[in-house]
Amino acid sequence: MDFNKQVIEEFRANGGRVGGPFEGGRLLLLTTTGARTGAPRTTPLGYLPDGLGRVLVIASAGGSPKHPAWFHNIVADPRVTVESGAFRYEAEAVVLEGGERDRAFARAVESDPGWAEYETKSGRTLPVVALVQTTEGPPPGPERPGDMLVAVHDAFRDELRRIRAEVAASGPVLGAQLRVNCLVLCQGLGNHHAGEDLMLFPGVEAGRPELGPALALMREEHEAIKAVLDALQAVLAADAPDRAALAAEVDRLTADLEAHLDREEDVLVPVLNAAAAGAGA
Repeated sequence: MDFNKQVIEEFRANGGRVGGPFEGGRLLLLTTTGARTGAPRTTPLGYLPDGLGRVLVIASAGGSPKHPAWFHNIVADPRVTVESGAFRYEAEAVVLEGGERDRAFARAVESDPGWAEYETKSGRTLPVVALVQTTEGPPPGPERPGDMLVAVHDAFRDELRRIRAEVAASGPVLGAQLRVNCLVLCQGLGNHHAGEDLMLFPGVEAGRPELGPALALMREEHEAIKAVLDALQAVLAADAPDRAALAAEVDRLTADLEAHLDREEDVLVPVLNAAAAGAGA
């Protein structure tokens, strides 16, 4: 409990980044309602991407023969709260069954054999749980819109770092979970840029027409990044994706995207935060 408390405090103080055994990994905080007490209970858990607005967690309890308390809680009440980086959102916990559970667990084992070791040690079939966001749109984050933009960008930066490390550590055959991770990133970036093109940029340009040329450049960069995403997805679509080709496309995406995000923040963060401050005055 003391260890969990330290991880939770570090997670919340550093926008989802922690050291120790979780450093560099995917970590979220899951808050459930105690099945017996009715009190909120928060647990740090590793997770696996599984599509937009949906992640997977595994009730391993470190290989304990008993299901963890959080699993009993979600069976009693599947309404949960998820904290991921700077974001916090409501979700429904869905226990996967049958073939869906087995395929998801096989992906997890392929990416980290430790899950199979936990299952063997526990003597039970480890439950796989999908956490499905129940609210539409991006989850709530920082209050100021410029800070929110940076938080969204940082989430993409962090995910790219993880994927690059996973590609570097992968063998000659691309794992199914790594393929999912890449595809989820591509989908998320595509949606983010579409939202900026359709909603954010027109609103900024209406109030600050002198930023038109800068916004036009950002739109052009969105198109260039889309071409890189398309090339990355073409590599992933192959029956046996080439690891070297994938690494090259991920490196290209990283370089192009990080430069774009930095330029976008230089232009938009001061404008968005100043507009919000003016509106609140």
